Amino acid sequence: MRSGKAKALHNLAGFPMITHVRRLCESLEPARIIGVLAEGAEDAGAALEPHGAVIQKERKGTAHAVMMARAALKDFGGRILVVYGDTPLLRPETLSALVGQRAPVSLLVFESMEPNQYGRVFLNDEGMAEHIIEYADASAAERRGVLCNAGVMAFDSSVLWRLLDQVKPHNAKGEFYLTDTVALARKEGLSCGSVRCAEAEEAFGVNSRADLAVAEKAMQRRLRLAAMENGVTLADPDTVYFSADTRLARDVTVGPHVMFGVEVEVESGVDILPFSHLEGVRVESGARIGPFARLRPGTRVGAGAHVGNFVEVKKADINAGAKINHLSYIGDAHVGARSNIGAGVICCNYDGVLKHRTGIGAEVFVGSNASLVAPLEIGEGAVIAAGSVVTESVPPQALSVARARQEIKPDWARRWREKQRAQNKVN
Repeated sequence: MRSGKAKALHNLAGFPMITHVRRLCESLEPARIIGVLAEGAEDAGAALEPHGAVIQKERKGTAHAVMMARAALKDFGGRILVVYGDTPLLRPETLSALVGQRAPVSLLVFESMEPNQYGRVFLNDEGMAEHIIEYADASAAERRGVLCNAGVMAFDSSVLWRLLDQVKPHNAKGEFYLTDTVALARKEGLSCGSVRCAEAEEAFGVNSRADLAVAEKAMQRRLRLAAMENGVTLADPDTVYFSADTRLARDVTVGPHVMFGVEVEVESGVDILPFSHLEGVRVESGARIGPFARLRPGTRVGAGAHVGNFVEVKKADINAGAKINHLSYIGDAHVGARSNIGAGVICCNYDGVLKHRTGIGAEVFVGSNASLVAPLEIGEGAVIAAGSVVTESVPPQALSVARARQEIKPDWARRWREKQRAQNKVN
């Protein structure tokens, strides 16, 4: 990845790849989950919490990595599933089928007309796996095979450790391959089952930035299809980007080029217009967002409220029916029900050291280009005159005018121009 952080911590649909894999495993409701982390990648352990992890101090291959978990699983007598932190596109139903097989050893396979560097799997006439040959050790004829090893395997604990003890590093890389357990099991007369991925992309492993982009595209396609199947309208699906935890209710309409960050929940009947960005927000039924709106973390938009074009909202509670239709910044604020915030209104929430809160009551009218200098409370039904710089709280139903009185000097402009032209000898 050419990166200062562990590969499995690179983000996909808003979350580290390893988080996707952890949640996938959790969906199977296993007795326990053990992470195996390479030395130097210990920071990935936080993404595995609350599950434990062990460290592989020497990178001697996949079989060696699984052996690192032996002590942690010494009292476990069930089925052991081995998955990888860089394969985030696996589906729970696929892994469930693999775990549910009766064979002592089972592996996940996929078919590909462009198998590239994957190991090749060879089955017997009964459909059981006979052996696996890694790409580096395969002959030209063997490399022409299209049945590939996805790397994911399931074992009965009663056979796993015995088989691993027999694995030798007799291969081009000098590593201990987990896949060698298939041939060793067959040598003992044990059956080795296989489960095929419904789609080859499930087995896709991320090894580079380019691979990460491919995985992102695949994940977004899934998320878009799931949203539409659940009753969401996407005007131009290919331009909408979701986080894996985005929750959209039925009858939400999303325009082109909308991006959802993490922790977004949108209730039914909401319209999200083009080029809007939402992260860490809740939008309630019937609200309208955008176009070109930015909703930042800690924001709630109430039912029927409007947040319009080029409006930025941060850590604010926008109550039902309120309208902030254009060119405003509302930060660290409360906006009461049915209040109207004019164009160019700014909550001045930061004094250079601390953030302060602005409270705006229900049915308040804030005129265009007003600056609200927090901390500040504007009472219910108050009116703020356009262009005001408000520094003191305003009582309910009051008018606040905080600007210089307008002065008109008749004929001043003509006389000023004539003077300038005379002084500068300009016609």
